[in-house]
Amino acid sequence: MATETAQTLDRGLRLLHVVAETPGGLTMTEAATLLGVGRAVVYRLVATLSEHGMIRRDRSGRLRLGAGVLALARRAQPLVADAALPALRRLAETVGATAHLTIADGGEAYALAVVEPSWTQFHVAYRTGSRHPLEVGAAGKAILAGRRGDYGVVSTVGELQAGAYGVAAAVAGVEGLEASVGVVALAALDPASVPTHVTTAATTVANALT
Repeated sequence: MATETAQTLDRGLRLLHVVAETPGGLTMTEAATLLGVGRAVVYRLVATLSEHGMIRRDRSGRLRLGAGVLALARRAQPLVADAALPALRRLAETVGATAHLTIADGGEAYALAVVEPSWTQFHVAYRTGSRHPLEVGAAGKAILAGRRGDYGVVSTVGELQAGAYGVAAAVAGVEGLEASVGVVALAALDPASVPTHVTTAATTVANALT
């Protein structure tokens, strides 16, 4: 019984993963093929996961993630932010610029955690919860670079705020998390030191989350 239960749980989790990785949704037959099981097994899994809001069927009958997954993700966000804060504080104080952890949320970059330096007279007011398109700004562009396997720094000038300079790098190796760590300042950032500090902070955050 324990082995059967573990197998059912494994299949349910695998089903969630394949649905999450297919933006257009899956038919029951497609899901069964990907999992290597019969349609009857998929029907049972879907029925159980639907009761918990993890999977839903759209009007055409295709399987998509349910709101229950979003609720779990929102509850996990504070844990991710807390794990990143020590590295962000060190980065902000060292560079003298506002440091942030930004995650991908659909097609937007979402500032999950922000730390401002304590000793500078002026700094960018980049607020937790700020959103902008992934294609604009260093934070979003670094996330897109990470999707391509590029974890080097990305620098931008004036894309989100006139006169603001941004440097960011993607967080690598954290399953299920697309994120970047970066800094934003009102003056040009030292190209000799800031990229190294940013990539070090991104690595530290990754280690804290794995």
